[in-house]
Amino acid sequence: MSGGEVAGILVAVFWAILVSFLAVVLVRLAQTLKATTKLVADVTDQAVPLLADASVAVRSAQTQLARVDAIASDVQEVTSNASALSTTVASTFGGPLVKVAAFGYGVRRAIGRKGAAPAEAPARESRRTVIVGRTVPSARRSKRKG
Repeated sequence: MSGGEVAGILVAVFWAILVSFLAVVLVRLAQTLKATTKLVADVTDQAVPLLADASVAVRSAQTQLARVDAIASDVQEVTSNASALSTTVASTFGGPLVKVAAFGYGVRRAIGRKGAAPAEAPARESRRTVIVGRTVPSARRSKRKG
């Protein structure tokens, strides 16, 4: 065998190995593409019902939000009515109740003073006079008068 024939055989073996390798790669690529196609088909089959369910859930949530909005507006109206009623009751009964309480306090104080002995009454020197939020001691008060 000559050198040209050996070189031809080597090239033929190399091409055979290369073609075999490419055939294996192409077979595996075809299997991968089939698996990918099947996966995409399965995802599509499952995604369509999920999207329909999600759409129904969103519509239901929108309906519930509309109901909650109506309830919130009703509660706001009831709150404003209760506030107005409270203001009306306070203005109607508040003044007379304060007057009755003040009268009761005055009566209790008068009855308490009437029943107290003169010895229990505070001494004149220890009393203080309040003028516009300031307390004036009795010693200063007597100087002002004299």
